[in-house]
Amino acid sequence: MRLDAEALEMVAANEADWDARAALHAASRFYSQPAEYWFGDYEWEDLGPLDGRDVLHLQCHLGTETIAFARRGARTVGLDLSSRSLEEARKLAGNQKVDIEYVHANVYDAVEALEGRQFDAVYTGKGALCYLPDFAQWAEVVGQLVKPGGSLYIVEFHPLLNAMGPVALPGDTDDLIIRNDYLEGRGAIAHDSTVTYTGDQVPGRQRSFEWMHSLGEVVTTLASSGFQITRLRESEVLQWPRFNTMQQTPKGWWRIPDEAPRIPLLYVLLATRRE
Repeated sequence: MRLDAEALEMVAANEADWDARAALHAASRFYSQPAEYWFGDYEWEDLGPLDGRDVLHLQCHLGTETIAFARRGARTVGLDLSSRSLEEARKLAGNQKVDIEYVHANVYDAVEALEGRQFDAVYTGKGALCYLPDFAQWAEVVGQLVKPGGSLYIVEFHPLLNAMGPVALPGDTDDLIIRNDYLEGRGAIAHDSTVTYTGDQVPGRQRSFEWMHSLGEVVTTLASSGFQITRLRESEVLQWPRFNTMQQTPKGWWRIPDEAPRIPLLYVLLATRRE
């Protein structure tokens, strides 16, 4: 897969940005939760038993979720664009005494970086798809990574949340305001804030870029790329309080209060690669 020169420059800027943030994220309170905290119960139900299965976590960042797969007996691989993030991920895996293989690569080069290996389950999301400049090319790559009959599992910020902004910026209100496009098609959105989503100031932080991918684009593209969509969930809870008025659930996640409109904040998509 090949991106054009402009997209490659933006991806390189994102790589530098994630490298700058990696150590701060690893030391932050935001990432102090155990690996299992980041999963909804429905995720384990959808994924099924993982013992002895080959699982690939794309755009894994610090490998927080990746650790949970290894703990459940999967032969686990994490792939990420940022070498600094993977340095921190290897430290975390070592501290947790789990065996995980980490691979440094642009997700569009994953087939070559993984030497053609295929997996029973490919997992991604929670802030990953917005860094894909070309979703159709990504779907082609994933189609080569999933074994026939295997699963692609996406747990991702809902495009509606992305349109409102998944992270509060200085001066934001708690009103449910559309700040960005919901639909794809108008190119990259540039971000220049020096504050990362853990609340830390990042010295020398790079400009970063994101791309919108609507639910319609995701479902239609995957269905056209050899996948059968078997489950699509929309959820009103998040793992952190995006808005100050959000209330904590018994699990420790966060939801918008009852008096506010019910809107989706996460979505979950399970797809099977046709044999």
